[in-house]
Order: sequence, then C-alpha cells, then structure tokens
Amino acid sequence: MDLAVWQIVLLVLLAFYSIIDSLSLNIGCQYPVIIGTVTGAIMGDVTLGLAIGATLQLMVLGVGTYGGASIPDFTTGAIVGTAFAAISNQNAEFAIGIAVPVGLLMVQLDVLARFTNTFFLHRVDKNIEMGNIRGVKRNILLGALPWGLSRAIPVFIMLIFGKSVVNFIVNEMPDWLMGGLKVAGGILPVVGIAILLRYLPTNKFVAYLIIGFVAAAYLNVPMLGVALIGVALAIIYFKQSIKAVPVMAGSNITMDGGENEDGEYED
Repeated sequence: MDLAVWQIVLLVLLAFYSIIDSLSLNIGCQYPVIIGTVTGAIMGDVTLGLAIGATLQLMVLGVGTYGGASIPDFTTGAIVGTAFAAISNQNAEFAIGIAVPVGLLMVQLDVLARFTNTFFLHRVDKNIEMGNIRGVKRNILLGALPWGLSRAIPVFIMLIFGKSVVNFIVNEMPDWLMGGLKVAGGILPVVGIAILLRYLPTNKFVAYLIIGFVAAAYLNVPMLGVALIGVALAIIYFKQSIKAVPVMAGSNITMDGGENEDGEYED
C-alpha cells in the first residue's frame, strides 16, 4: 500500500494541529487515542488506529508538561506508527515499536521549538513597548509556527520516505532492537497506569481496583465489561455517599425516613 498525496497532506496537517491544540485550544486532539483513531480513518483502518492510539494513551497517563518540561510526544508517534502499520499491513505491536522512538525523538524537537519560539517572544515584548497591539497579536500567532513545524516537518519526511523507511525497519534493523522496542511498548503502559494510580485515591478504593483486576486478568472480561462494572460500582458508591450525608441542623427532612425534630416518624 502506498500513501496518496491527500493522505500525506491530511496527516501532516493533523500533526501540525495536534501540538497547537495541546498548547492552546485543548479540544482533545492532543491525545494519542483521538489522533490514532483519526489517523486510522485517514488510512482506512479505524480499528488499527484506535488500538495503537489507546495503547500509546496508556503511556502518557499521569504525565504532563508541567514547568515547561518536554515529554515524549506519543501523539505524533500515533500518527507515524498507524500510517506505517497500515502501509506495511502490520499489527499494532509493530506500530508501537515505531511510535516509541518517534515519540522520544519529538522530545529533542520540542526543545528546539521552545528555543525558536523565543524569537517571537522578544518581538512581542518589543511591540508591547511600542504600543503596537496588532504587532503583538501577529507575533503571538507566528509563535505557533515553530511548534507546528516541529511536528509537521518530521512527519512529512517520514511519510514521503515511508516505504523505504518501513522496508529498512522490517528488513535491516536487528531483531534485538525491534524486540527491545516491543518490550518497551508493553512496559510503558504499565508505567503510565502506575503513575496515574499514585495521584488517585487508590487506598480508599483498593477493593474496586481488585474487582476490576480479577475481572480482566482471571475472568477474561472484555474492557467494555470491566468499564460497565466500574460504572455500576460508581453508582453504588454515589448512592451510599448520598445516604451518608448528614441532615442539616434544624431540618425535619431525612433522606430515607426517620424521626424529625418533633420526634415524629417520617417515611
């Protein structure tokens, strides 16, 4: 399978837009699971894109660019991985092996984008001193270009030389390297979940966690089934929390019946 021109154009624009969305718009296109699904739709295999994006999404759970830190960009990795997997008729495991190094490469390009962006920042400061509001707006918009191009250009290069790159990866790269990338692709989702659990009230809801683990690991319940179990448990906990809310002083209204302040029983 060869990439059509319109597919390359859409994927490059998607890479450009995804980083801009993560910086300012925040409508959800900065998440690998969303971008992977969209890429899968462009490539004609939504299921493959969703599987790749969901796996990569697990790798970034609990990870954020706090304090200006640069983190692996697995959103861009989802684009490249899904496209290459569709080109070569490979599975999601192959795509993860490509997406991981691409995401790590984006760390360096992210730093370069931040460095380049300071040029427009100084121009904004200068226009503020001059009172040039239009100049401030123009340079703020131009400041988005280094970010977008830091993703769009590498994706464009990879897609243009996609077939040869895929052939090189499949035929030339040593087995130990591809095996290592696949192992990393399997470990990183676990690391992402572990980081997320550190920020959640896990100790309080450890019983629910065990139920979900047993259902998935031992009973082989599909993820949708585990999610529905989680919804049921959430509803039960919510109702129990409502019942546990203390009645306000001076009120003769009770949640489930009882005596009011006059000693009369109410249903």
